[in-house]
Amino acid sequence: MLDLLRSAPLIDGHNDLLWELRQGRDPADPTLMTDLPRMTAGGVGGQFWSVYVPSDLPADRAVTMTFEQIDALLDLVRRNPDRLEFVRSADEVERIAAAGRVASMIGVEGGHAIGGSLGTLRVLAEIGLGYLTLTHNDDTPWADSATGERSHGGLTRFGEEVVREVSRCGWLVDLSHTSDDTMRQAIEVSEAPVIFSHSSARALCDVPRNVPDDVLEVVGRTGGVVMVTFVPSFVAAEGAEFNQEGWAEARRVRAEHPDDPEAVRVAMDAWFEANPGPPATVSEVADHIDHVREVAGIDHVGIGSDFDGAQTMPEGLEDVSRYPVLFEELASRGYGDEDVMKIAGRNVLRVMREAQRTGTRLQGERSPSKATIEELDTA
Repeated sequence: MLDLLRSAPLIDGHNDLLWELRQGRDPADPTLMTDLPRMTAGGVGGQFWSVYVPSDLPADRAVTMTFEQIDALLDLVRRNPDRLEFVRSADEVERIAAAGRVASMIGVEGGHAIGGSLGTLRVLAEIGLGYLTLTHNDDTPWADSATGERSHGGLTRFGEEVVREVSRCGWLVDLSHTSDDTMRQAIEVSEAPVIFSHSSARALCDVPRNVPDDVLEVVGRTGGVVMVTFVPSFVAAEGAEFNQEGWAEARRVRAEHPDDPEAVRVAMDAWFEANPGPPATVSEVADHIDHVREVAGIDHVGIGSDFDGAQTMPEGLEDVSRYPVLFEELASRGYGDEDVMKIAGRNVLRVMREAQRTGTRLQGERSPSKATIEELDTA
């Protein structure tokens, strides 16, 4: 199985190691889910590294911290040239993975990172291959989050322009964390197939972060990919109740500390420490892959673990060395070698290539958009 994953190559849609390191964790800390030797052991050939920053930051601070996270990623790559290489194309992903290194890409987790500026978006896209997740846990001024107030009804006019500009840049539109309306509207507006970098199937775990069946069907028709996450509270059916409890607590704490987001983060970290949520199994993750395959099709499934972005992972998928366990489970369910390689990485490589081709075409057809949020959303 390991040889098959390496030949695919295996590409994970989401890993939060950079935020853990920013919080002061030692890269050698054995309680982390990610380190480079274990990535090699797990057969990883490509990784979208999340450059997450909190979604409740002021716009200028969010932009600055996002660039600091990208700087940390570039430094991580520079310090490990034998194991990592930064990439700018799908072809480079295959070349680097074949050479035994991890092709490293940017995942900008949340549209707050662009500070309401298409110019900032373009500079981020110029740095390297990656995606923009349109929202994180809070609404942006131009798009609704799955867990926000959802006051826009999906995308505003400026939000639609953001999606078009991501397509023109040859980047990937990522719809994990977005509201259902944002999902549907962004798929319609995007000029290239979209991805969900780390989301599972709502039919099996009824939480807003997961993808409903009607959207899965549209993703299949439009060529996108849903990269199934491993997070137990998005995988186990019991996660629905746990998520409701967690968001109720978050609303209570925010009301208690209306002007102190850091106090909210500390309180919620303590709550999650005391309430780790439901356990999950490898089999349950495979159930979500089964469901996405059944509704969207085998060409529209990937994996987006969210390692180091959750307190726990399913039994058997505890860290980045354990990917083969999941694919052995899929093989036991009748998935053939070609199916395994599609899910492991070939599906998302196809979408990456389509996004790049779309970007090249659009850059020849139109100039960068100079629209502002003030022009489009307050006119």
